[in-house]
Amino acid sequence: MRTNSYNQMVRDFVNMTDAMNRAASGRTYDYVRNGGNNGEASRVVRLPIDAYSTDDAFVLNAYVPGVNPEDVEITFEGEELTIRGKFEAQPEEVNFIKRELYHGAFERKVNFNVPVNGDAIAATYSNGVLSLRVPKAEEIKPKQIRVQVK
Repeated sequence: MRTNSYNQMVRDFVNMTDAMNRAASGRTYDYVRNGGNNGEASRVVRLPIDAYSTDDAFVLNAYVPGVNPEDVEITFEGEELTIRGKFEAQPEEVNFIKRELYHGAFERKVNFNVPVNGDAIAATYSNGVLSLRVPKAEEIKPKQIRVQVK
């Protein structure tokens, strides 16, 4: 019986922590709790991404299943890359039993504080994953210096 009360205490703590994080950040979106945009046509959620760096580029990946790649707007201005799009809603006549998927607009802005080659940014879409490759500018790529023997 002690194990159950301990497990319940841990679950309660995690729930409280999640609620506090949601309230403090103000930017997260709980898909299950909110069930889409609930008719808030003006609501734009922050698109989650994975980002990593290679020797010659930054790579960003985002899940956008069901979104037509032609309907995704990607812009690069100054040091800021912006991804915008929309998850289309089901027709209104659908009688949902459960509605957890987000429907509505999304956006993500990424600022690069290092020089990148904006003219060579490439975007690909495969199996619902949007991938962007942002090449690093030549001046920040690692340079190997060879030792010369005299």
